[in-house]
Amino acid sequence: MSEQCLVLGITGGIAAYKAADLCSKLVQKTYDVHVIMTASAQELITARTFLTLSRNPVITSLWEEPDWQPGHVALAERAGLLVVAPCTANFIGKLAHGIADDALTTYALTHSGRVLLAPAMNPKMWHNAAVQANVALLKERGGEFIGPESGRVACGGAGLGRMAEPDEIISRIEQLCPLKE
Repeated sequence: MSEQCLVLGITGGIAAYKAADLCSKLVQKTYDVHVIMTASAQELITARTFLTLSRNPVITSLWEEPDWQPGHVALAERAGLLVVAPCTANFIGKLAHGIADDALTTYALTHSGRVLLAPAMNPKMWHNAAVQANVALLKERGGEFIGPESGRVACGGAGLGRMAEPDEIISRIEQLCPLKE
């Protein structure tokens, strides 16, 4: 496992646009960033953006594997950290309950390194009892969370639900996965 290799999972929250900045800054710091996107994320931002920024192929499907070993399995053997930003309530629920129905959730279940989740959702969703129970379960299993933050959200409301800013996420990544000189 390489400390400098990390997987950036992108789910279908409107904050997906911030993931492009996060990816770019991580690459500039010399992290080897591999992106896995959900279908919903691809409705908001393109895989080509992350191909260009990461300089690595982007995994968008379990069914488009060019090599003999599925990409998510091979990547799980190399990556020391999984960062999901933005991380939706849907992904939190799937991860908490072991549901693997796309490339990102399947990868997450094969990943044996650390996990950092940056939630982004409507404040009412964040405060929902089911979401909070799933968050507690993931924390109990060693998952780490950064955010959410308070402020205006995409639906026009305000409250706790905004994704942490890319620089804050990078600071936490550097603590969890320091670069070797």
